[in-house]
Amino acid sequence: MAARDKRPGVRGPRGPQGAGPSSQPASTPARSPQELTAFQRMSLPLLTRLTRLPKWLIVAVLSVLLVLGMIQTGSLAWLGALILGLLTLFFLWLLVLSWPAIPPSGRMLRGIVVVALAGAAVLKAMGRL
Repeated sequence: MAARDKRPGVRGPRGPQGAGPSSQPASTPARSPQELTAFQRMSLPLLTRLTRLPKWLIVAVLSVLLVLGMIQTGSLAWLGALILGLLTLFFLWLLVLSWPAIPPSGRMLRGIVVVALAGAAVLKAMGRL
């Protein structure tokens, strides 16, 4: 079994086994400010602040907002729709910023999440969710 794990192409914690540094893909260098689009330049300060926050805090806040948006019913359904709409905009913003760097399958999955959140916001606003 140990011989089978050493086959080229078998992934381990550091990538394919037996692959030297020359066969590893070079990491994409950071883009200079001149190469950024206007949208990316406008988003840079907020992204910088977000990356300084603990990851667990971002996940916790987004999770709480999702739950709050989904549980609002009756006369507070508009608030649930508003929260879900804000989450939709946040995830759409992240999708647009990461679009060039992610593979097509990742784009599709992230797009499905954005569309599902937008649909939930619309259904919540209509009082059907």
